[in-house]
Amino acid sequence: MKRILLFLATNLAILLVVSVVFNVVIAATGIDAQGSVGLLVFCALFGFGGAFVSLWISRWMALRSTGARVIEQPQNQSEEWLLRMVQQQTKKAGIPMPQVAVYQSPEPNAFATGRSKNASLIAVSTGLLQNMNADEVEAVLAHEVSHIANGDMVTLTLIQGVINTFVMFFARIIASALMRGGNQRGGGFAYYGVVMLLEVVFGVLASTIVMWFSRQREFRADAGSADLVGKQKMIAALRRLQQGKESQLDGTMLAFGISGKRSTMSKLFMSHPPLDERIHALEQRR
Repeated sequence: MKRILLFLATNLAILLVVSVVFNVVIAATGIDAQGSVGLLVFCALFGFGGAFVSLWISRWMALRSTGARVIEQPQNQSEEWLLRMVQQQTKKAGIPMPQVAVYQSPEPNAFATGRSKNASLIAVSTGLLQNMNADEVEAVLAHEVSHIANGDMVTLTLIQGVINTFVMFFARIIASALMRGGNQRGGGFAYYGVVMLLEVVFGVLASTIVMWFSRQREFRADAGSADLVGKQKMIAALRRLQQGKESQLDGTMLAFGISGKRSTMSKLFMSHPPLDERIHALEQRR
């Protein structure tokens, strides 16, 4: 219930802020909100606004949704080693030290999030620390460090913003045409019903683009880990993950986790490439 209320409150806040910004922009620029340009501005504000607000609060949301504890003062040798390893890897990658956290979960997993390289977070599960050896954990950490170094969080947010914008825009343009010119503002329940249906359909289709970028990003992070700690360690970590259970991470954290959900769905909708493909790509790397 707490997570549901947090999700609803966050999205209502996003809608309120973007609505205010939209009205301010329209008033300041004199753009015709009924025309195509005004509609595109409206869709861009909501599309990018929602994506960037989610990015801005991603670290805060991740900590609360997983119950992760940021390591301020290490409580044991494992946490001391964890901080030292991340510090070494971030120094080698040339990025600032992120927050490091541990969350309770039996599955071996980790994720990176944050609005920028200067405000990032790497969280690892207790299952990862308990079920992987030091070399494998080191490789997983390097994978997450590579996500941050590559700027993957911002890149995916920009892609999602573009997708959101055009999904909203074309849904409204096509709905208006289907309703024989009914205007966007006052087309009634039928118009908005068609808009919602088209947004769902276009959103599902457009998600294949986002997922393609997500899979390419995973290959890059694997390669980054291989550069930081050696490809054999990363291959060993991926093989260990093949023995694990389905990831329990949600949303953005799933996309930036070391392991994605196993699914019978089409590869087009997978955020992570199959582990076999990731291992093969590393084995072919020189």
